[in-house]
Amino acid sequence: MNIGILASEGSWYYRDLERAARARGDACERLDFERLVASVGSRSAAPLIRTAPRTDQGGRSTAHDILLVRTMPPGSLEQVVYRMDVLGRLEAAGTKVINSPKALECAVDKYLTTAKLHEAGLPVPETIVCEHEDDALAAFHQLGGDVVVKPLFGAEGRGIVRVSDPDLAHRTFRTLMRLDSVLYLQRFIDHEGFDVRVLVLNGQPLGAIRRRSPNDFRTNVSRNAIAEPHQATPREIDFALRAAAVTGAFIAGIDLLYDRQGNCYVIEVNAVPGWQAFTKVTGIDVAEKLLAASDQP
Repeated sequence: MNIGILASEGSWYYRDLERAARARGDACERLDFERLVASVGSRSAAPLIRTAPRTDQGGRSTAHDILLVRTMPPGSLEQVVYRMDVLGRLEAAGTKVINSPKALECAVDKYLTTAKLHEAGLPVPETIVCEHEDDALAAFHQLGGDVVVKPLFGAEGRGIVRVSDPDLAHRTFRTLMRLDSVLYLQRFIDHEGFDVRVLVLNGQPLGAIRRRSPNDFRTNVSRNAIAEPHQATPREIDFALRAAAVTGAFIAGIDLLYDRQGNCYVIEVNAVPGWQAFTKVTGIDVAEKLLAASDQP
């Protein structure tokens, strides 16, 4: 099997997947989003993928049985739309793309994901999304004057701030509006300093960890939270499987957060989930299991 992996240079996840692929006897190569080259009207209907700069005019077409997306680099609206279009054309041409473009488009958009989770009957924090600072300030008060402001696109806790002061809220919303940002506000969930990450693969729970962060409301391991073993409860598994199904993700990390009264909320569906800390804590070889599940019909 020939496996292409869209990953950043030096990616730990590429090295882990390369290790698992070699153990299976599969070919594996790292690809860059910036080197996607789509050809229309030529003899080849599928997009070309260049893996390195070339001086010839024709480029090099690389056929992959599976294309794994392990990075979602920032870009302009044109670049992001084009990249999703190319993934869609590759999928239509017979390449198995994981996660699919539709799943990526849904999961990467916090507003769309939150709306779909709510429509599916899953508990989510009360959320208001807008573009104008006046609407955001009204939402701030409506949500109790204690909110978490998140970038619409983003992961690993980057760009997330808690705002509980009206003056700071006003300055924050004005700054974000001037940056042409969408203002995504969620009611702050007072919690015990941990969340639960359930990893779902091909419609089945692969395992779970608890991420504890006593000094930060953000419980991302990338922000120095401590990963611990966790036995997922039936309710947590149910929420995770339903959340992954909402986005259509083949592999997903579902983040669950409990308030101090024991109510569980679905916070996020990550369609490019990390598993470095997960593997260290659980001993589960996610890369091997992902490749094994990927080549199933």
